[in-house]
Order: sequence, then structure tokens, then C-alpha cells
Amino acid sequence: MTAIIGIVVSSTPLLFASFGALITELAGVLGIFIEGFMNIGAFLAYFFTVKTGSARMASCLTAVLCMGAGWGLARFVSVSGANPFIVGLGVNLLAEGLTSALSQAWFGTRGVLRTTTGLDTARFLPIFTCAAIGCFALAWFTVYRTKLGLRLRAVGVSTRFAEERGIDTASIIAGAWAVGALFAALAGLCLTFRVGAYTPGGAGGRGWISLAAVFLGFRRVWGTALAALLFTIAERAGIMAQGSSILPTTALLGLPSLLAFLFYTLSCIVKEIKKKAKENG
Repeated sequence: MTAIIGIVVSSTPLLFASFGALITELAGVLGIFIEGFMNIGAFLAYFFTVKTGSARMASCLTAVLCMGAGWGLARFVSVSGANPFIVGLGVNLLAEGLTSALSQAWFGTRGVLRTTTGLDTARFLPIFTCAAIGCFALAWFTVYRTKLGLRLRAVGVSTRFAEERGIDTASIIAGAWAVGALFAALAGLCLTFRVGAYTPGGAGGRGWISLAAVFLGFRRVWGTALAALLFTIAERAGIMAQGSSILPTTALLGLPSLLAFLFYTLSCIVKEIKKKAKENG
């Protein structure tokens, strides 16, 4: 039981990131920006915790700022007609450069940021774990049992169809981007809180893995959650095997990414088989 609880707690960052990726995917947008907002959230969590002395205040400020940034980016894409995929990649690149520059300007280093006593924030992780699980439960009810969820899925299927039914597609998509950025930031925040320090590029590809989790879960709420847990198990297995395996450490650390690629490919094959079976009657 202890091991299961440990896995669930360890999966919290990926659960949050996968949740954000799922909401944006249901709105018809691939959440490329998840990785970038994870890194931004990780940095802001450290900055606000150090400056305010309160992990709670840091959590609120990080969440609000990133949620507003996600909404603003969606409105920019809507007004300018920019490619959301390119904008998402831009966010990832900007996050890396911006956090590095701010770290140098505010703390005098581009490396790991840690106070002399460390950040006493690990005790908040179980709270965030419960919040992540609660979000999936709420999402299941919202997506499949409410008008808002129906509108969200309608926009994801066809924006033209949704507009013909009087749905404000721009607002739905902007809301999905805001939610995606919010939970990506919370994922980054959990990474910082877990070790009590900010590590540059701490997302470590989890943003991309969260996208794979969405497709491995067949764009279903609980399927995505289970996929996130599966990737966490793979990550922990790779870490535990480092000292006793003949494989290089880098190969073991890359195990979750390899599984993400394999499972994503498998989910695409299964989807294609189902599509052909449906077409053939």
C-alpha cells in the first residue's frame, strides 16, 4: 500500500500536466505549450515562495499568472490567426530563455536555485495529489454530464459545427488554453516543491509525455490519468534500475520517453483499426 501511495504522489506533476493537455485536446488544440508552462511554473513557484515566504501565496500567484498568460495567448492566436502549434513551440523556447535570464538577473545564477535552509514545501505534495485526483473526478462529471462539457467536445470535433449551433468557440478555446496553462504551471510548481529548489529545465520532457498520456488514454478522462500513472511507474523503474543495470544511465532515464513514443504509436494503430472496422460496417 505504501508503494502505491508513493507512486500516486510521485505522479502528481504528470497528472496535472496530463489534465491540462487533455482539456486543450478536447477543445481541438494540441497542448504543445505544456512543457513551457511547466518550466515557467517551476521558476515562479521558487521566486514567489522566496519573496513572499509563503508556499500558499506562491501557489496562488503562480496559478493566476500562468492562467492569465494561457488565456492571453489563446486570444492572440484567435485575433491574429497565428498557427497554434508554432505559438506553442514559441512558448517552450521562450520559457527556457526567459527563466534563464530572470534567474541570472534576480539570483545571480543560471543554475539550480536553493536557499541555505531549503524550501519546506514537500509537506504540501499530498494536498496537491488529492487536488489532482479531484480535478480528474470533476473533469469526468463536467465533460460527460454538463452542457459546458458538451460544448467543449463539440468545439473539439468541429469549430464550424459548434459556431452554427451558437457556441462561442473562441471563448471555449481560450478557456481551454487557460486551464491547460494553469495545470501545467501547477505541475512545474510540484516539481519545485518536491525537491525544495528550482532546477532549470526541470520539466524534463514531462510536458511531451503528458501529450502521449492523453492519446494513450484515448482522450478519455480516467484513461489519461491511468496513462500518467503508467509513465510514472516507468520513470521510477528506470531510476531504481540505475545501480544494477548494464544499460547506460541516460538510456534508463529516457525510458518514459521511449514508452511515450511506443504507446502513442500503438494508440494511433488501434485508432486506425477501429476507424477501418467502423467504415467496413
